[in-house]
Amino acid sequence: MSSYADVAQLAADPIVQTGMLAALGTVSTRLALRKRSERQLVGQLALFAALTALLISQDIVPYAPGPQNASGLLRFFIGLAKIAWWTSAAWSLISLVRVFVIFEGRVREGRFLQDLVVGIIYIGAVLSVVTYVFNAPVGTLIATSGAIAVILGLALQSTLSDVFSGIALNLARPYGIGDWLVLGNAMEGKVVETNWRATHLLTGANDLVIVPNSDLAKARLTNLSTPEPSHGVTLAIRLRPTTAPSAMIELMHSVLLSSTSILRTPEPSVHVTSLDANAVELEVAFRVADVSLVGVAKTEIFDLTYRHAKAAGLALAQPPDGGVTVAASASGALSAGLRATQMRLLDTVPLFAHLTEDEKEALASTMTRRTFRKGDVFVEQGSVLKSLMILRSGVAVVTRRREGATGEAAELARLAPGDFFGEGGLLTGAGEPGSITALTPVVVYEITQEGLAPLMRDRPTIADELGSLLSRRTAAEQSRLDERDGSVLPKLDPRLTARIRHLFHL
Repeated sequence: MSSYADVAQLAADPIVQTGMLAALGTVSTRLALRKRSERQLVGQLALFAALTALLISQDIVPYAPGPQNASGLLRFFIGLAKIAWWTSAAWSLISLVRVFVIFEGRVREGRFLQDLVVGIIYIGAVLSVVTYVFNAPVGTLIATSGAIAVILGLALQSTLSDVFSGIALNLARPYGIGDWLVLGNAMEGKVVETNWRATHLLTGANDLVIVPNSDLAKARLTNLSTPEPSHGVTLAIRLRPTTAPSAMIELMHSVLLSSTSILRTPEPSVHVTSLDANAVELEVAFRVADVSLVGVAKTEIFDLTYRHAKAAGLALAQPPDGGVTVAASASGALSAGLRATQMRLLDTVPLFAHLTEDEKEALASTMTRRTFRKGDVFVEQGSVLKSLMILRSGVAVVTRRREGATGEAAELARLAPGDFFGEGGLLTGAGEPGSITALTPVVVYEITQEGLAPLMRDRPTIADELGSLLSRRTAAEQSRLDERDGSVLPKLDPRLTARIRHLFHL
C-alpha cells in the first residue's frame, strides 16, 4: 500500500504534473499534429491554458522571478516549469502566425514575413527565460554584446543590407509572386520566389535571374501585373499613302476585330501619328489579358495587318530611313492594282502557294464573287456547302450552339482575308461546325467542285493538303469547344484523303 501512496503523492506533485503535461503536449502537438496547422494551433492553445492554470494554482508566476528562500532543487524544478511555459507560449504564437498565413492563401509570398515574425517570437521567449528563470539583467547583457554586434554588422554589411531591404520590400509589397517586373536596366521577368536575401525572376527565355534585395530596393521597378493583370500594347504600322488615311484606319479596325488574342474592353484604338509623301503611320493600341500574351498578340496583329492590307491592295511602307521615293511607292501601288483581285486573293491562301501563274489564272477564272452586309448570317450551323469560300475582305465570326441549348453560342474562330471555309462540305459532305456571321461588310470568292476538280487532277497532292488541313482545323475547333462547354464535333473519317481522291476521281 505504501508504494501506491508514494505513486499517488508523486502524481499529485505540481512539478511532476507540469513535466508530464509538457511532455504529453509536446508529443501530441509537435509530432502527431505537425502537418495539420489548424489542429496544432488548437492543441497548443489548450496546452498553454492548462500549463498556465496549473502553475497559477501552485502560486508559480511564470513572468515573475522565482522565490529566493526556496531550496536549490526546488528553484531548479520551478525554472524547468517556467521554461516549459514560455516555450509553450512561443509555440502557440508561432502556430497562430502560420495558420493565419495559410488562411490568407499566400503561403509562398508570406514565407519571408512569417520567418521574421517567428524569429522575433523565439528571441522574445529566450530573453524572457533569461530574465524570469535565471534572474539575469537582460539590459546589461544586451549592452555588453554591443561590441560583438558591431563587429558582426561590419563583417556582414552586404548580407544585412539585403536582409533589411527584403524586410522593407515585403512590408511595402510593391510586387508579389507571379508578377512581371521590368527593372531599370530593362531586364524583364516574372517573380517566382522571394527570400531573406534575394528575389528570383524567371525571364521570357526561361532563365532564372537572382537579384539581391538591396539592388531591388534601389532600382526603378515597373510592375506590369498591377493594378490589374491586363497589359497595354502599342504598335506602329506604316502604309504607303495610296488611299485616304480614314480608309487605313477602317482597315486597322478590321484587323483588331479579326484578332482573338486581344481584349475587347477597353476598346482598342487606332490613330494617325504622321503623314508624308512616303507613308501614313498609324498607332494601334490594345490590351491583352496577361503580359505573357504580348508576343502572341503582336504576331497575330502583324499577320492580320499583312493579310488585310494585301486584300485591300495596300502595301507596307519602308522605315523612315529606308530611302523610299514617291516614284517607287506609286510604281508599287500600280503593279498591285493591275493584278486581278482573284489572283491577289489566291496569293494570300497558303493552300495555293505552290501553283504556277497559269494554274492560278485557270482557277481564278472559275471563281465567283459574293457580298454580305454587316450582321448577315451567310452560313448556318450544320448546313452542307458545296463550294470552297475564301474571304476577300471584311471580318466574320464562327459560332457554335449546342443542341438544345438556349444560351450564348461559343465562338470557334474569327475569319480574316485569306481564310476559307466550306471545305468540309465540299470534300466530305459534312455540315459546317458553326454559323458564320459578318461582323463587317464581307466579300467572299467561291470555288466550286467543278472549278477545283481539274486543278486537283493536275496536282493530286492538293487532296493530301486539304485532308490534313481539315483534320487540324477540326481538332483545333474541338479543343476550343472543350474549354467552353464540352460540345463534340462529328469525328472525321481516318480515310479522309482517300475519300477526297475518290470524290475527285484522282
